[in-house]
Amino acid sequence: MSKGNTFENDLLKLVFNATAIANLADNATSAPLTSLYVSLHTADPGEAGTEATSECGYTPYARAAVARTAGGWAVALSSVSPVADISFPMATGGSETATHFAVGVAASGATKVLYKGAINPTIAISNGVQPMLTTATAISED
Repeated sequence: MSKGNTFENDLLKLVFNATAIANLADNATSAPLTSLYVSLHTADPGEAGTEATSECGYTPYARAAVARTAGGWAVALSSVSPVADISFPMATGGSETATHFAVGVAASGATKVLYKGAINPTIAISNGVQPMLTTATAISED
């Protein structure tokens, strides 16, 4: 079973661009999310994980907010990518390897993962390294 290509794009636009799907799904009108939060992980958070599962913890790591608009995310051909590179704070303490990323709904905490994926190549984080996901980072809905 799979979704039709048009609906795949519609679903990605609903989640990442806050674009309603006519007669089916609307963006919340009272308090819609204006950003999605991208997190880095040292292992796959898994299907049952949260954004806090295996989340990076180097100093001063923080999740990156990306606007939930067409200016933040580009949707085409059943895939979504950031419009600009997603930069995380430069490491000043600790070292670890980011192997996965996730997209969720909050700046911190054990919140739900909307999408997740592997980072290729992985990012070796140590003092002076600023982790980044490029515009080539893609999430597919197929």
